[in-house]
Amino acid sequence: MLAETICSAVSVAGLGIAAVTAFRRRFLTAARIAAYSLIPIGLVMTGAVAWAAETAFSPRAWAGFGLLGAAWLLFLLTRLVERRRLRRAGTPAADARQAAAAAAPRRRPVGPAPETGRRTPAGGSGDQDDFSDIEAILKKHGI
Repeated sequence: MLAETICSAVSVAGLGIAAVTAFRRRFLTAARIAAYSLIPIGLVMTGAVAWAAETAFSPRAWAGFGLLGAAWLLFLLTRLVERRRLRRAGTPAADARQAAAAAAPRRRPVGPAPETGRRTPAGGSGDQDDFSDIEAILKKHGI
């Protein structure tokens, strides 16, 4: 009885807000607010609120929710065990991939190691050094 009264009050308040919004010529927003405010009274009229109230205070319903949770946990645990077994046993395709990866030679970089320091010419000026960097970049890109 209390839930129905609260839902009715929420619907009436929402419709009032929708009327004020429509008065301000925001009709789309007013229609949206009216739609949301009709939901609680609709739930009361269909009996969904009474069903929810009966379910919330019913020990039998809570036992049913507990059994559903236990069933969900059993499904989850069996799936995890199954995945672990498959990973541990291995599939022929996974074994073939692992063997191919182990047999493949490792690639090593070819050529001299990159220099970390920057060399400057002994008797040159700083401008030539800047141009040599630019020349190196252009050569690298094939220009």
